Amino acid sequence: MRILLVEDELPLAEALTQILRKNNYTVDMVHDGEIGLDNALSDIYDLIILDIMLPKMDGLTVLKNIRKEGLGVPVILLTAKGEITDKVAGLDSGADDYLAKPFATEELLARIRAVARRKGEVLQSSTLKFGDIELNPSTLKLSTSTKEVKLILKESELLELLINRKNSATSKELIIEKLWGFDSEVEHNHVEVYISFLRKKLAFLNSKVIISTVRGVGYILEMQKDK
Repeated sequence: MRILLVEDELPLAEALTQILRKNNYTVDMVHDGEIGLDNALSDIYDLIILDIMLPKMDGLTVLKNIRKEGLGVPVILLTAKGEITDKVAGLDSGADDYLAKPFATEELLARIRAVARRKGEVLQSSTLKFGDIELNPSTLKLSTSTKEVKLILKESELLELLINRKNSATSKELIIEKLWGFDSEVEHNHVEVYISFLRKKLAFLNSKVIISTVRGVGYILEMQKDK
């Protein structure tokens, strides 16, 4: 899961980023509303954690613009305001949840899982299945009924993306945006390297799942046909 964190309190933003990454979430961190909105409109995020009191553009305005553009990405608002009227204003603006500062990090993680459940997103602690393989993004373990192998984080994120998009080909551009960020300088050969790593691990597992190349489009997961 890729998360955009928009928070102008630098110590808090850095602490939250470390905690989220430790829990195997991919995080992009920005510190003002205008940049936050620009990032959000790239539509590469699975969740946005958004502070209300931000420089340049407040969080509620950011949220209203996100919804105005038709993006349904889940948004959790963070704010020092705890009044009922503020919560109502946030939820009425299109927020999925609301967390008043100060809060326990365990509660934030629980809210992330809850929002993801409601939106039908794959939870970081859940297993994902396709064909004869099962991926646990929390432990980074990929397994079949007889064998298992440990993935590195980017391999796990890439396979998770392919599983979630199992009915569609996934372009290299989308993979780069989801795994490294829309402004990343990562090149296409990085994607090819990780695809190669995953193919080797699927072969090690003797899985019937293959990563097929769709020429001119990208990659798609398929089941190997019996000969």
